[in-house]
Amino acid sequence: MPISAVDVIGPAFEHTKQQLFRPFGIAQWAKLAFVGLLAGEMSSGGCSSPNFNRPSRGAVVPHLPGQLLHMQNPMLYAGLIAVLVVAALFLFILFLYISSVMRFVLFDSVVAKRCEIGRSWNHRQGAGVRYFVWKLLFTFVTAAVLVILIGIPAAFAFASGWFRHPKQHVAELIFGGILLFFIVLAWFFLSLAVQVLTKDFVIPQMALENLGPLQAWRRLLPMIDAEKGGYAGYLGMKLVLNIAAAIMIGIISLIAILLLLIPAGGIGVIAVLIGKTAGLTFNLYTISLTVIFAFIFIAIVVYVIALISVPAIVFFPAYSIHFFAARYRPLSEFLYPVPLPPIIPTSEPPLMPPLPEPGV
Repeated sequence: MPISAVDVIGPAFEHTKQQLFRPFGIAQWAKLAFVGLLAGEMSSGGCSSPNFNRPSRGAVVPHLPGQLLHMQNPMLYAGLIAVLVVAALFLFILFLYISSVMRFVLFDSVVAKRCEIGRSWNHRQGAGVRYFVWKLLFTFVTAAVLVILIGIPAAFAFASGWFRHPKQHVAELIFGGILLFFIVLAWFFLSLAVQVLTKDFVIPQMALENLGPLQAWRRLLPMIDAEKGGYAGYLGMKLVLNIAAAIMIGIISLIAILLLLIPAGGIGVIAVLIGKTAGLTFNLYTISLTVIFAFIFIAIVVYVIALISVPAIVFFPAYSIHFFAARYRPLSEFLYPVPLPPIIPTSEPPLMPPLPEPGV
């Protein structure tokens, strides 16, 4: 009988300890944090801005947002918004591609217990592109179904006059909203389950047998159908483990962020004092500089959290690999290679061909 979702926790912990601490390597730890961050494995109050304005005597400080809206050309804002939308779409697609390839890099790193980013990145381009196309299509289908699930009931309610006369349709709006909420929630969990199963059980097939996502899913579905309880237990146990890991990592990350805020806050205070002394005001250059430093600080915080999350980054792929290896023979053979039989030395001399007789 294949190992259960509970029994596989021990081998996954042992795998994590061997990879991270036997021996401990800071370079491997740093690379795993980078790979896990880009692979998306970490899917785990405001503050007032300093005022650099130094108005002249008797001058009135304008209300910045309102004044800028009246002073600038509205077409400039429309063009800026369009540029930001295009840039955001480009960055989304770029990160989706990088995360697709990095998912295979993470798989290679955990299976081999050694992270080699460059070699895996070059080797996994074909599989990464196929997975990238799958994720693009899946994202589109998920969004389209969500729009349909929300749009059709909303259009029906609007056509029926529920929104124009809400007081006359309180019961319909309440019960319809509750029903719609649970339908959307069910679709959310279904799409999340598909993503998890793809990441955990389709990726190994694509990596080891060079299959496409649809081919791998055709193989996976009969496995799930033959062992519904085992895979359901896996998803439930993984949810519990994710919650526990998120709590522990969240506490440690909060402490780390607070420690990072101390020097960052000191640098910020010094920058404000220097800016006021120099008579700096809010302009394109000071705002750009502030945004750059904010992005640098956010990047540092995110990478520190990734460093803290390295045990989870290794454990959860190891958990899925050890669970699936008991059900997928190519992964089992790759993970547990059969050693060659030892060569037993013999004391007898090797057999030699008979010497020719004299005179022959």
